[in-house]
Amino acid sequence: MTETSAQRASDDHGDAGGRHAGDLLTVPGALDADGFKSLFRGHPGGVAVVTAEGPDGPVALTATSVASVSVDPPILIFSVSSLSSATPSILASDSIVVHLLDSADLSLAKLASTSGVDRFADRSAWTRLPTGEPLYHGVRAWTRCAIVSRLEAGGSTVIAAHALQGAANRGPEGEPPLVYHNRTWHALGDHSRID
Repeated sequence: MTETSAQRASDDHGDAGGRHAGDLLTVPGALDADGFKSLFRGHPGGVAVVTAEGPDGPVALTATSVASVSVDPPILIFSVSSLSSATPSILASDSIVVHLLDSADLSLAKLASTSGVDRFADRSAWTRLPTGEPLYHGVRAWTRCAIVSRLEAGGSTVIAAHALQGAANRGPEGEPPLVYHNRTWHALGDHSRID
């Protein structure tokens, strides 16, 4: 097998950092909470609002951790922080509604992420499903889910939920998706496409 000139150059000079294949890297020390937050501040997340019926009425929170993990059966996951006032009601619920948002739903994302406000004060903005869960009107898409497992993970709980029903009010060609990145809301659109 003939060695290429690119391979010879790589072997002779290493990579741009002066390292050679097989060299050991110096790894920084333990990652603290601030360092971990800094890593994920640059990692964008789609925005959703999770609602449930609690013992004292409906609750809602904004989540950027929602992800699809299985199609058959349809399973999604998300995490809730122990610091959220909505978390105890969501953890105690058997079912929830996950609202998947686009940029037209920014006001709902802000409402559900604001502490100390009544997220259900505007009765015209939401209704209850026949099964009792609160549903906000007009979001891009939503799914009613049965919670199937809960996993404590540090100061949060990861929830797996089985999607039972749902509807899309706007297709992917509609409003741009709502994304949270570096503590800021963004509308993901054609202007950000690179391929």
